[in-house]
Amino acid sequence: MTCVLDLPFTGRWLVQNSPARRVPSHGTDRFGSRYAIDFVGVDHGRRTAPVRDWRTFLATEPPERFFAYGRPILAPCAGRVVAVHDGEVDHEARRSQLALVPYALGQASRARDGISALAGNHVTIAYGDAFVTVAHLRRGSLQVAVGDTVASGQQVADCGNSGNSTQPHVHVHVTDSMDYAVARGVPVVFRRYREDPRRGARAIVDEGIPAEGAVVEPLGGQV
Repeated sequence: MTCVLDLPFTGRWLVQNSPARRVPSHGTDRFGSRYAIDFVGVDHGRRTAPVRDWRTFLATEPPERFFAYGRPILAPCAGRVVAVHDGEVDHEARRSQLALVPYALGQASRARDGISALAGNHVTIAYGDAFVTVAHLRRGSLQVAVGDTVASGQQVADCGNSGNSTQPHVHVHVTDSMDYAVARGVPVVFRRYREDPRRGARAIVDEGIPAEGAVVEPLGGQV
């Protein structure tokens, strides 16, 4: 089974941890993350933030500094909302290698604390036999509740920096179960987007998985 989704945003986003590069895409099969993919909001110059200063290299940075923070996050499919989690803090971002060291040391602890510590604020939508999760959402921005029916492209929240996130981005993964102790990841492809790879020519993709390091922009009904 392969799950066909729409990209959960508008505008330009940089692809990271793509299953087009490796599987498991995040280095583990735990929590059904085998085919997970991350998207980081960027500008036309591929920058994730308009500012680089001493904090970028030596310390943490406020999440509000980043282009992705607060951007609308959309339902990537039509379905029924089966899980909503809110209340996790949007913590400081970390581009500095120095700031990443203590963060990396806390990775095992976050994994032991379960899905909410890793996904942060998130929404899960039942889509056929699969469960589609969008994660790292901004605290207090969630616009849906369990039991709601959503349309693809409907706003469900804003992008944040909650959970296991070093800078504001949105994480998407699909599982065959909501029980993350036994859930298996489901392969995913996305519909209709423009892909600007790090190398090579820009392309229009009707259905596919964006390449690692590419910048993607959904097309909707426009080519």
